[in-house]
Amino acid sequence: MSPHGTLTYPEVGQSAATLPAGYTHLHRTRAIGHGHDDFDRAATLLAGWEMHRRAGLRVESSAEVAAVGARVTVGLGVGPLRVHAPCEVVYVLDEARRRGFAYGTLPGHPECGEERFCVELQDDDTVTFTIIAFSRPARWWSRAAGPIGRAVQRRVTERYLLAL
Repeated sequence: MSPHGTLTYPEVGQSAATLPAGYTHLHRTRAIGHGHDDFDRAATLLAGWEMHRRAGLRVESSAEVAAVGARVTVGLGVGPLRVHAPCEVVYVLDEARRRGFAYGTLPGHPECGEERFCVELQDDDTVTFTIIAFSRPARWWSRAAGPIGRAVQRRVTERYLLAL
């Protein structure tokens, strides 16, 4: 059985290509440093879920670092108001000048889709961090949230970008 058998969307891996129709798309890039040391440090923090923690999310993962098939649940909020978002890593980027991963949503996630996080060392030695995602509401309450849900997603994305 595929490790991706329980993902809640059929377009697995599409955050690495043309984003599929029928979803809200997100693409944000930010310069976060300069040189190989900053690149290595950011890639290590990203792979070890530290970006999520620094963004203020609770992280429970089946693996110390992002690897294909690893399961992670991130939590936002407090107490009974905490939203749990279970995901599975669907691919990993491990290249000389580009590192990161993408995860897809599992049952119980308020959204349906995929999110990719990539740290890249540009030709001018600038280190950039890019987040690409496609998603749509998966639960009745996330559909009912409408624009508020999108605002929360934008806010979390900004926290991710600042975290590295």
